[in-house]
Amino acid sequence: MDAFEAMLTRRSTRKYRAEMPDRELVEKIIEAGRYAPSGSNSQNTHFIVFTDREMLREMADLVRNEFSKMEIRPGMYVSLKNAINAAQRTDYVFHYNAPVFIAVANKKNYGNAMADSACALENMMIAASALDLGSCWINQLHWLDENPAIREFMYRYGLGDDETVTGGLILGFPEKGAPERKALERKGNPVTWVE
Repeated sequence: MDAFEAMLTRRSTRKYRAEMPDRELVEKIIEAGRYAPSGSNSQNTHFIVFTDREMLREMADLVRNEFSKMEIRPGMYVSLKNAINAAQRTDYVFHYNAPVFIAVANKKNYGNAMADSACALENMMIAASALDLGSCWINQLHWLDENPAIREFMYRYGLGDDETVTGGLILGFPEKGAPERKALERKGNPVTWVE
């Protein structure tokens, strides 16, 4: 599969088999993230890889607990509202039980932190698509980045005091076997040519 096909046919996967992908595949995907562009070639993006089921369960329980304490406010981002509502259910697992969760962090107060991390996350999603693995960008740890319980959890697993969680990625084998490959129709993302 060429890069263009991997980009156009990439879809988010939210149902996974329990089977762990070979470490070599996961390492290839992380390497794609590490080679993403960064402002002034700063290479500040930090990848924290979780594959232990017990740690992932603990993380899911903690996220559900912390979201359940939050109130929905006017003007709040729709996906964040959905996460807060979902956290009221005891079966809410923000990482969809994927066998691999990669937390992506970058330096606090660094102007390109989100842009650099977004490039890394996109590279990893395209790599996963090319390798026939499912993936999905996950924002819950980013939304809870200033939460003391979440920060303490992340400090235990390598987050630096000077870092902020900018996003996350889940990986694994899609429940149905291969990733969904039907490109979604574009209804937005307008293009304006100025010639």
